[in-house]
Amino acid sequence: METIQINGRDIAKWTVGASTFLAWPEAGARLLNWHLTLADGTVRDVVYWPEDADMGNVAKVRGGNPILFPFCGRSFNDGEIFMWKDPDGVVRPMPMHGFARDGKFRIEDVSDAGFVAVLEPSEAAKKAYPFDYEFSVRYRFSELSFTVDLILANNGKKPLPWSAGHHFYFQLPWHAGAQRKDYRIRIPAKKAVRQNPDGTLQAEKLEGDTFSFDDPALSDRIHAKLKENSVTFGPRSGEEDMRVSIGAGPGVPPWASVVTWTEKADSPFYCVEPWMGPPNAAEHKNGLHYVEPGKTEAFTVEVSLF
Repeated sequence: METIQINGRDIAKWTVGASTFLAWPEAGARLLNWHLTLADGTVRDVVYWPEDADMGNVAKVRGGNPILFPFCGRSFNDGEIFMWKDPDGVVRPMPMHGFARDGKFRIEDVSDAGFVAVLEPSEAAKKAYPFDYEFSVRYRFSELSFTVDLILANNGKKPLPWSAGHHFYFQLPWHAGAQRKDYRIRIPAKKAVRQNPDGTLQAEKLEGDTFSFDDPALSDRIHAKLKENSVTFGPRSGEEDMRVSIGAGPGVPPWASVVTWTEKADSPFYCVEPWMGPPNAAEHKNGLHYVEPGKTEAFTVEVSLF
């Protein structure tokens, strides 16, 4: 691992074979970019990061992998947005995607293979999630893949609710002259939903399991009840596929979800987001997990090139 300067900030850089990983562990435990140096010397971005990123407001940058904790998406309480009701019935604030993506982390461990960073909750975070816990993010880098663990340790005396996830910004398209229509994604889901303005989930009909990236219906759709733990995407030819896998084994929790989203039709990225459950899990309970007192649980995701 080495340290480089990007827009005046110290950024950690790992080179593993043909892969280069850039991360800013102290700022949201954010993976910024993953790129490959190909045999002909050209570079392919896998995880997208804009060159003009505002490093002073990294939480708003469309790129990298924002960490979503303790809950993904928009939380509601009886229709009131950005609120949630804790297990004791107390209504508390909860920002969009939680507070880790713009939170401060301390580096717990760093090596040639990755890093571990631990959240240092702000006063606002303590009001939103006033529990005795330790939340850490662990990245492990390989030549053609990486694994990231979201780890929650319950140091308190009551079960601790959470439903965390990732917001990967993948470069798309990644071939010169290609368009979104030239790429497809396979999501083996039994169920698809969208979030209504009041936080409730509305079912949407799924036809098959393979979708084109130029399909407007793909954006902002939540895919749940996964039949397999992996999502694959890439060119229609089937070559150069990528894989996003949930969990350390072939099984997958019943409400684990994959959200697909992009900002605009011509954005240079498309987000493929593995979540522990659909948005607003604290209210509807689907995909809501609890860590028992004295226990530690992890949500593990691997991103790999075939």
